[in-house]
Amino acid sequence: MTIRLYDTSARQIRDFAPLTPGCVSIYLCGATVQAAPHIGHIRSGLNFDIMRRWFDYRGYDVTFVRNVTDIDDKIIKKAAEQNRPWWSIGYENERAFNDGYQALGCLPPTYEPRATGHVTEMVEMMRTLIERGHAYEADGNVYFDVRSLPGYLSLSNQDLDDLRQPSEEGETGKRDPRDFAMWKAAKPGEPSWETPWGRGRPGWHLECSAMAHKYLGSAFDIHGGGIDLIFPHHENEIAQAKGFGDDFAQYWVHNSWVTMSGEKMSKSLGNSVLVSEMVKHWRPIVLRYYLGTPHYRSTIEYSEEALHEAESAFARIEGFVQRVIELAGGEVAPADEVPPAFAEAMDDDLGVPQALAIVHTTVRQGNSALAADDKEAAVARLAEVRAMLGVLGLDPLDPQWAGESDHGQDLHGVVDALVRMVLDQREAARGRKDWATADAIRDQLNQSGLVIEDSPQGPRWSLGPR
Repeated sequence: MTIRLYDTSARQIRDFAPLTPGCVSIYLCGATVQAAPHIGHIRSGLNFDIMRRWFDYRGYDVTFVRNVTDIDDKIIKKAAEQNRPWWSIGYENERAFNDGYQALGCLPPTYEPRATGHVTEMVEMMRTLIERGHAYEADGNVYFDVRSLPGYLSLSNQDLDDLRQPSEEGETGKRDPRDFAMWKAAKPGEPSWETPWGRGRPGWHLECSAMAHKYLGSAFDIHGGGIDLIFPHHENEIAQAKGFGDDFAQYWVHNSWVTMSGEKMSKSLGNSVLVSEMVKHWRPIVLRYYLGTPHYRSTIEYSEEALHEAESAFARIEGFVQRVIELAGGEVAPADEVPPAFAEAMDDDLGVPQALAIVHTTVRQGNSALAADDKEAAVARLAEVRAMLGVLGLDPLDPQWAGESDHGQDLHGVVDALVRMVLDQREAARGRKDWATADAIRDQLNQSGLVIEDSPQGPRWSLGPR
């Protein structure tokens, strides 16, 4: 068994060889908490949740670090616009992100450090970089000298002479316009911390180099994030860490975007779809299926139609699960191992689409067993399906998804009681061979969005596609 991952730095799929046998260390660039998350933000966390679950299934001891950027220019700007403290903006949106991760079934990280809690480590890193000639102070700012480090831009595969480094207001005293800020001199009314070079606050890139070093050491296995972070953020993280003396990440894994009309989903474009709103209209497990089942390196083009298709596909899985549970008369535990074809797909760069095809094939086999009244085979297929769905975080029988909300469970009970009354009337009509009335009742229920299925155990209802 060998897990293989696409390494952005190598531009190819590589066999995964951990630094410490049996262990895997992952650092994921998490939220910049200037606003509530849209589904594009949550996709990254969800993709790496599936990665983490697969490593766990394969027997690795996983350390998963996902940081929170709770201070940056955007947060400060939002605070000024809303006349609120900068930290209240950050904390409110940090909670919104965690609510989103939890709603979509992401396991909590091993550590979730905030940038503002690690200024000491940042100062120490800057001090060392200045001593080694990789950084310099100017007007209270601290910059990284990009020409001091051979190999800079190897991750993004750019030419330094053609580079146009993003620049921000207040970055004065640069020796080279391509140098980037690690520390920004204090401005009136902005948050600041004391350093040997005066009061100021962190630049965007420094925090991750410092926190990765603190929690994962001088070398770790996998650094993850969205493809939009390759440059400048991840490139500059590497420069700081290498200049400091760290080997840093051995593999770089990047997920693609969620787009709308071909454009990256972002708040600045006004095309974001907030998670808090989406879960009001779609079941969270369906959103997880929609966002988590395409390959992590493929772009998802958002559309209502695609969500409906995901809902229908997952409904087929849930319907099979429910039918077998009813037939078995109780719980069916997941199998100890997933089918070999599923494992092969997941080992190959987390091939979730191919793995999901095995899930649906197994569901079809299980349905055939049900049609043949082969209880033993149906139960065996369900055990396999549960094992596979568990790896993907999509097992509908997992406590995470039980009812999906208390009020949802209450509402389901009320609807069930009302539908049962109508179904009893339909059964009475069928009993007296009044087929016209029975069919009319069924048609009315279908028009209301309910699917009625007759089974040996009696009629059963479920919500149809929206």
